[in-house]
Amino acid sequence: VLKSKDAQVSAGTLNTDGSLVIKATGIGANTMLARIIRMVRAAQSSKPAIAKLADQISSVFVPVVVGIAIFAALIWFAVGPEPKASYMLVVTTTVLIIACPCALGLATPLSVTVGVGKAAELGILIKDADALQLASKIDTVVFDKTGTLTQGKPSVQQVFTQDATSQEHLLALAYAAERQSEHPLAKAVCDYAKQHNTDSIELDSFENIRGRGITATYQAQPLFIGSLQFMQTEQIDISPMERAIQDCANKAWTPVAIALNNKLIGLIAITDPIKPDAKQAVSALTSQGIKTVMLTGDNQHVADAIGKELGIDSIMAQVMPDEKAQHIEQLQSQGLTVAMIGDGINDAPALALADLGVAMGSGSDVAIESSQMTILNTSPMAVVHAIELSRATLKNMKQNLFGAFVYNSLGIPIAAGVLYPVFGFLLSPVVAGAAMALSSITVVSNANRLRLFTIK
Repeated sequence: VLKSKDAQVSAGTLNTDGSLVIKATGIGANTMLARIIRMVRAAQSSKPAIAKLADQISSVFVPVVVGIAIFAALIWFAVGPEPKASYMLVVTTTVLIIACPCALGLATPLSVTVGVGKAAELGILIKDADALQLASKIDTVVFDKTGTLTQGKPSVQQVFTQDATSQEHLLALAYAAERQSEHPLAKAVCDYAKQHNTDSIELDSFENIRGRGITATYQAQPLFIGSLQFMQTEQIDISPMERAIQDCANKAWTPVAIALNNKLIGLIAITDPIKPDAKQAVSALTSQGIKTVMLTGDNQHVADAIGKELGIDSIMAQVMPDEKAQHIEQLQSQGLTVAMIGDGINDAPALALADLGVAMGSGSDVAIESSQMTILNTSPMAVVHAIELSRATLKNMKQNLFGAFVYNSLGIPIAAGVLYPVFGFLLSPVVAGAAMALSSITVVSNANRLRLFTIK
């Protein structure tokens, strides 16, 4: 991963070339490495629903086995050959040895431990084992656009002006307002203004309207900067710049409109490049029968262009930050199992509400805390890998449980002597002990096969 001046580097990473001067910004317990270690340990010690079911079965398994051993002893004592006491003791001991619930107890925890560890190797941090199991059931994946499907590094492509407004004055107005905002598009405008040595002017007032834009006052005139939808809400006519707006739509640029004294005076066209593997990720999900949805606050034209390029099934544009959770709830009401992928503070409610919340590691701390999985490398393909690994882990758990149940279902009756009346065969306690050990070894070996999981 290339790093430049003022870039953030994580503890535990290696510098493979050149020299660096690094400033420590936190103690060891607060580093990304420490967070990864804590999350992996917590996930490995947690239990998915299927493991809790196995625990419930195990809780009644022991008394049932003891009951079977006593029942077998009584049968052998009542109708068995001489010496009855000797046969009774051998059968009871053999039943108790072969029915040791080791394999049943190891079946799911080992799969969880190996699966969570493998996920960490792939750059996927899992908070709890339930998330690992739930990912296998996902049938709908909802992507936030900015920073998830796109690189989250918007840049200005072109500046359009109207009437006698100069580009310099337009940029000065935009810069004066946007430098007080934390929005990614605001940062793009400010960077562009700085590159062009824009003059600094002062505004008389400032108000950030979340998800829409900025209102301010310049020389006693109202100033509005934001989306086209925001302009229409403020009763500002956008038709004089219809050609520029259409040009932005054709090129999938996001127009930031600037209006002074209730007249549209210009547009700043911004684009955010799509991540190289975003299309591959959407295609992989579609091939697995998973519906893909894109949620964005961007205008419909830009959203449609990006959605069409990526092959996304459903596009929801001009979504306000506080409406994202409502859209997740709406999908869930249709009986869908929804995963939400996002990175911003405004994604946090949707991440928390979704059946599975997945945060990009480059996103805000609030988003990461609201999610059950964190993608460290910010690649959309990691979502596909998480689902594939989840399915492989769940399959491994079921194989282990099936093997443990089959072993006990066959082993206990044989140990109790059901074959003796027909074949004269009675299992030795020594052989029973070896069989019990072999069953545990089989479960451990099968769980470790997950270490061989490879990305398709």
